[in-house]
Amino acid sequence: MAKPVIWTVDDDADVLRSVERDLRRHYGDRYKVISADSGVSALDATKQLKLRNEPVALFLVDQRMPRMSGVEFLEKAIELYPQAKRALLTAYADTDAAIRAINNVHIDHYLMKPWDPPEERLYGVVDDLLDDWQASYHPAFQGVRVIGHQWSPHSTEIRDFLGRNFVPHQWLNVETEEDAKQVLKTTGVDCSSLPIVVFPDGSFLSKPPAAEIAHKLGLKTKAEFPFYDLAVVGAGPSGLAAAVYGAADGLHTLLIEREAPGGQAGRSSRIENYLGFPMGLSGNDLARRAVAQARRFGVEILTPQEVCGVRVEGPSRVLKLSDGGEVGCRALLIASGIAFRKLEVPGLDRLSGAGVYYYAPMSEAFSYRDGNIYIVGGANSAGQAAMYFSKFARQVTMLVRGGSLSESMSQYLEDQIAATKNIEVRLNSSVIAVEGAERCETITIQNNKTCSTEMVSASALLIYAGAVPRTDWLAGVVERDAQGYVISGQHLMLEGKRPTGWTADRDPFYLETSVPGIFVAGDVRHRSAKGVTSGVGEGAMAVKLVHQYLGLL
Repeated sequence: MAKPVIWTVDDDADVLRSVERDLRRHYGDRYKVISADSGVSALDATKQLKLRNEPVALFLVDQRMPRMSGVEFLEKAIELYPQAKRALLTAYADTDAAIRAINNVHIDHYLMKPWDPPEERLYGVVDDLLDDWQASYHPAFQGVRVIGHQWSPHSTEIRDFLGRNFVPHQWLNVETEEDAKQVLKTTGVDCSSLPIVVFPDGSFLSKPPAAEIAHKLGLKTKAEFPFYDLAVVGAGPSGLAAAVYGAADGLHTLLIEREAPGGQAGRSSRIENYLGFPMGLSGNDLARRAVAQARRFGVEILTPQEVCGVRVEGPSRVLKLSDGGEVGCRALLIASGIAFRKLEVPGLDRLSGAGVYYYAPMSEAFSYRDGNIYIVGGANSAGQAAMYFSKFARQVTMLVRGGSLSESMSQYLEDQIAATKNIEVRLNSSVIAVEGAERCETITIQNNKTCSTEMVSASALLIYAGAVPRTDWLAGVVERDAQGYVISGQHLMLEGKRPTGWTADRDPFYLETSVPGIFVAGDVRHRSAKGVTSGVGEGAMAVKLVHQYLGLL
């Protein structure tokens, strides 16, 4: 935590050195003493402190300075730090000005020059001022700050990106929070350039893409080596498990993730049926623990980084990255999971991120206290979201296309939903329209049996309507089914024959694709048992098969 700042400003170099020396001698262990030889330079530096979110406890300022007097400086400085204490250093002839300043700009005290000895004339006064300041001081957030509009899709994307990559950050709504307005005033950015991301060093980016934020934060997007034993594409449960077990078994392992660790599971508010966690845990917690474990075993993780192609060169498999780079490996595991399925509903795309969310970030729940939340979907992910948002919203309504929850939801979760008073389940129901000026305001619901429709007020619409694989980058390389899922193992064997182009003198291993040495695990696999537990199991199993494959080379 940064030490609170004591500012001393004086254009007389001898006086400035003396007061700075006395202040550092007495307060240097608890406060950072900063000095400036003019009000203008001190004001510029104070603005930088504000951008870095460093606290200022006291301004101790000379009154008679050219270009900007002490009072003029304090008038501007207290706009940035209204809670900081203010004291003037004055000569005898300036006492009238100091007294007027007490009334005009709320100076807390004035000190006469000279103040020797400081033990009698300086420290007692400053002690009282600092004690008063400490009584109401709350340490400022030290980390990344995001300033934007509540209903800005770009703001939502940035917050989601930071949260899922485990970057501590603070969200400031420019419409309701004075701190946000103060940051805008300090940076000189207008509302049309929001959102902005302010970093701990005081620098900031306006309307930044995720890749630019990642670069600024030092997230790793380039591989350290040109070649690895095992490359894993996708850092969901399958990919994370494979990376952990691969590295633990001595394989030089690279893990590549296009968005953030955890995959779709990382967005889950609660996973209660995962072995070893009787009280459950969030998807984000599971991902965070797995990433820490992977790094402990030496896994190299690239995120955000996207794989856009793969080719086979003899015993090597070469990945083409979205930034133009390439990386090779002896064995490749595809664990890229599945992406949410977009609904074709009028108004949905326009309001996405402004009250409409696919797999909503948990952080959005705080924005909907006492609101009416509608959730599309009837699987576990939708049920977990309903349970989580019910703690904040006045009413949560699940819109389920089918005739029962039992068709797609675990029994324990269905029982919890039935026992939660502010969750309503509407079966045989679909959303056919979403409307609102700048945010979701109403939705139209259709009964799938009677075709009757109803327009209702909605604070937010959360969509958990299934998912599809994102495997276009594998086209022409490995066999996929009609939906794009990657085919493996026995499903490649048609009438006992090996797949076309198969080069190995053996049948494909259970999780091996139509190309020897390229494996698949998790939700992206054809006919896989979807879910976190099965994904982790397949990731671990894939590593054992990778060892068998490498042993045959």
